[in-house]
This record gives sequence, C-alpha cells and structure tokens, in this order.
Amino acid sequence: MSSHQLRIAVAGILHETNTFAPGFTDIGHFREQWTVGGEAFTARYAGTRTSMGGVIAAAEMQGIALVPGLYVAATPSGMVDSATGDALIEALVESLDSQTDGLVLIMHGAMVSEQYLDYEGECLRRLRAKVGEDFPIAMTLDLHGNISQEMVQQADLIVGYDTYPHVDMYERAIEAFGLLVRTIRGDIRPVRALAHTGMLVVPQGMMTEEGSMKALMERAFGMELLPGVLNVTVAGGFPYSDVPDAGMSFVVTTNDNAELAERCAAELVQMATYDKATFNVSYVTPREAVDEALAQPDGPVILSEGSDNVGGGAPADATHLLAELTTVPRKALIVIRDQEAVETAWRMGVGGVFAGEIGGKSDTLHGKPVAVKGRIRLLFDGHYRHAGPYMTGQQAEMGKTAVLECGQLTIILTEKRVAPWDVGHVRSVGLWPGDYHIIVAKSALAWQTAFGTFAKHVINVDSPGCCNANLRHFSYNHVHRPVYPLDAEPQPRFGLYA
Repeated sequence: MSSHQLRIAVAGILHETNTFAPGFTDIGHFREQWTVGGEAFTARYAGTRTSMGGVIAAAEMQGIALVPGLYVAATPSGMVDSATGDALIEALVESLDSQTDGLVLIMHGAMVSEQYLDYEGECLRRLRAKVGEDFPIAMTLDLHGNISQEMVQQADLIVGYDTYPHVDMYERAIEAFGLLVRTIRGDIRPVRALAHTGMLVVPQGMMTEEGSMKALMERAFGMELLPGVLNVTVAGGFPYSDVPDAGMSFVVTTNDNAELAERCAAELVQMATYDKATFNVSYVTPREAVDEALAQPDGPVILSEGSDNVGGGAPADATHLLAELTTVPRKALIVIRDQEAVETAWRMGVGGVFAGEIGGKSDTLHGKPVAVKGRIRLLFDGHYRHAGPYMTGQQAEMGKTAVLECGQLTIILTEKRVAPWDVGHVRSVGLWPGDYHIIVAKSALAWQTAFGTFAKHVINVDSPGCCNANLRHFSYNHVHRPVYPLDAEPQPRFGLYA
C-alpha cells in the first residue's frame, strides 16, 4: 500500500432496545446526541472516555485523518418505530464518506426497530451496499449486544466491551481502531468465529469482576495472548430484546486462522453452558428489602431495583419501592421520573410544599402513583457532566429537576429518565450519597459506577417491571428456541466468517 495518509470514517447509531418496555422510541429521543461531521463530533467527544473519544484519541496518536459522519444515540427504551428506524439508517449511509480507507462503526448490538429485528445487521448490510465488500469495517459493541450472523459476516472486526459495569469503551475503541488500521495496511486478515450459547442471561448475572462471568473474561483474555488471536469478545447479550439472536455469545477473531477461532469459541461455549445455573440471581420483595436495609447498622444500603432498570429501557417511574419508603425512619434517597410532578414543583418554587401523587404513570406494570408531601428544596435545569469512571466527561441531561424533602425520604424528581451511571446525577443537585442509609438504584449493576465506592450493602429487589430478572414473566415470540432458562437445556449455535 502507498504511504499516503490514511483517512478513516467514524459513524454510528447506538440504542439498547427493550421490546417489552412501554411506548415507542422515536427520532426525537435521538436528538440529544445527534452529531454530524468532524467539528461537531470533536467538540462533543474529544477528551471524553467514551467510544467516540477513544476513536478521536487513536486517530491523533497514529496521525490518521478522522472523517466523522453521523453519530446518534438515545437512552435505552422501548421499540424503535419504523419511520425512525429507516430515517436513521438512511442518514447514516448518506453521511459516510466512501472515499475513506475504512470505517469504525459504533453500535450497541441490541437495537431493534419495528421492521428490523437485527438493526445492526441491517445497518451493515446497507453500508456494504454503498462501500462494497472489500471496504474494511470495524464495529464496537456493548457487552450486552445480541450478536447475529449478519453482523459477523458484514463487519471485518467486532470488538466488544470487556467490563460490566462498562468502564472500558474508550480502550476498546482504541483497540478496534488499531486492528482496523492493521487490516487496511494488509498486516492482518481477520477471520471470525461466532458461537452462541443458547442462553439468556439477565444483567445481574454478568458482573465481570465476580463469578462465572469473571471466569469467562479471564479465559478470553488468556486466549488473546495466543499467537494469531486478535480479539475475543464475550457478549452477555440483552434478554429484554425479543429477537432470534438474543443471549450470550462469543466472537473470536484471528489472523487468518479459522481452526483456532472455532476452537476458542467452542471452548467458551462449553464453559458457559456447563456453568449455566450460576448466572441466575436471587431477590427479595420490596417490603423485605426495606426491612433488611433498616436492620443494617451502617449504610448506604443500595436497593437495586433492576426491574425498573433505566439502562435496560425501563420507564424510571416504578413505585413498588417508593411505596415502602414514604414513612421510612432513616434517611433514604430515590430518583423518580415524573414530568407532570416536576412542572408542578417548578410552578411552586423553592421552599414550597409539594403534595401530590408521583410515579406510576407509564403503565400499570410498574406500580400505581404514590402520594407524597414534602418541601421543595431545589430546582435544577438537569445539565451535568459525568465525573466518575463511566464515560468520564460525557454530557448528561435529566431535564427539569426538583428535589423534595419528604421527612426522611429525599426524592429527586426528573423530567427525563436518568440511569444511575454516574454520581453526577446526585452531586449536581447538592446531595451526597454518603449521607443516606438507603439509596434506591433503578439499575441492575451499572449503578456501581455511581455508588459503588459508597455502598456498604447491596440488596436485589424483586418487583414487577419490564426488566424483571425472572424471564418467564415475558412472552417471547422471536428468540431462537430452545433457550435456557426458558427451556431446560441450551442449544449452542456456531458459524465461521472470513
């Protein structure tokens, strides 16, 4: 290849779609993170520990010209409507400069629209139609991606996050960028083996620092030290997307060594399926959780309300725990999305007394509205930046926000859904996690990047919701069967792509 300066494109659409969540996701949900072109992309993401920031840093380190196209993202939520699904793909393809030398595509892996159950696969197929089969493409994915054959066929390289809670997207983007450059220069020829376990694993069973998930990751890291292995991606999958390829899978990429890729992938499947029962988790009811938390001599005690996991697409207004906390005798903190209640608080002003029902307004599954009464302590526009290890520097927005003091219970009312990924959502309204005995986290595990350093105890709460850990609560129509734990035994699937 000639010594001309390489030009590498970067683009992406990122959304984790919960097909069981209420409502639809439309194009307006993507407007907060909608960037097109180099100036906007660099202004927003340079210096952040995000996938986008990693691509910018990698290009600078290697002296490569970066050519950003469209990048959009939305907070996890319900099914993407068909008009939005088509509009985003068309905008993505249109934004790509096909005269570049390659593409880094930043995706989630569990995006679903009404007409495309494999949204990432459809994006890749449309991009290939524009740039051709020989155009090198590297794709980054979330650890919760549901990886399809189409995705592995169409992308030369797939690099997924290695951590949950996710703190390495910056490093994985740098890794993907480096492998793409080596592919463009002809130094490597990626061959991919895809292996699906035939297992649905709930997010609470995927923490990468303990248990069977840690063992899988450590074995994957060991495989990456083998000569010829370029990357091993362990994808826990996203069980709340009812799609054929939902569930845990592995992608092993080698340098032109199909046998090695297949052997490594098969070994990981064997490990995962042998330990399948260890990925299950146990819970207590909301009442039991509060009683257990109050019995602890020290706090904060984190009540992990995974059924209303904002990071999994839940509505953020579940009230099953809130109803148990209104007369709690020790200091407690909860975040509830309720646009109507926030507007009322803003009209009343700081110092006013709010009395009304909050939460439980998305649907009946996540509870009924709960009556509360308390002083309005603070009003806030909701803008802050991530200060912790998850996407450090990333802009975030809660929308209009009000802090209510209701006896021992502090309620942060937000206009928009807020995942507890960063302590900034509490610090930005003048609160400190260490001051509370009980903190409700509407999250499965990702709350640890916000509250992990404060937590003295953790209690997993079993309550109704679209991210419930008991998957038998859901009616699956599309997932490949048999699949564990809906069925007694998993049925692994394999494929090889070069």
